[in-house]
Amino acid sequence: MLLNRLDEESIEYQCVSHPPLMTVADAKAIRGPGESDQGQVKNLFLKNKKSKMWLLTLHENRKIDLNETARCIGTRRFSFCSPERLMQYLGVKPGAVSPFGLLNDVHGEVEFYIDEILMHHPVIHVHPLDNTKTVAIGTRDLLEFLKRHGHPFNVLKTSGWSVET
Repeated sequence: MLLNRLDEESIEYQCVSHPPLMTVADAKAIRGPGESDQGQVKNLFLKNKKSKMWLLTLHENRKIDLNETARCIGTRRFSFCSPERLMQYLGVKPGAVSPFGLLNDVHGEVEFYIDEILMHHPVIHVHPLDNTKTVAIGTRDLLEFLKRHGHPFNVLKTSGWSVET
């Protein structure tokens, strides 16, 4: 269904199937030798004490301090959302979290942040609501698609934080 929407809007993408991926380590393990980590992501679905929610899409090698990130976004502290909340708001199970899940947030309750590093990558790799597939899509195409469907983005400026190489 999601891929049909991309097709209907003439958005170019490539989709590959693979075994279920639950973690960044799983994703790295199936890449061939010398395959780039360009545009590879990890996604964090977080909430604060008052149940306000955020989806953070970060470069897979980004190391962040959650308390510092919470402060930058304007809240006190984060905790990870439960699988039940993940299904309720983004319509996915653990391991399948992606910006595409925002399409299931029909009331716009999840605030979306994308890592500033990813803004420099022409292509981003995300699950299409299923962790047995990965879609390679233009970063700008993805962000414009989400915005057209009611989900604007914020850029998470974390230039002082580290990226593993």
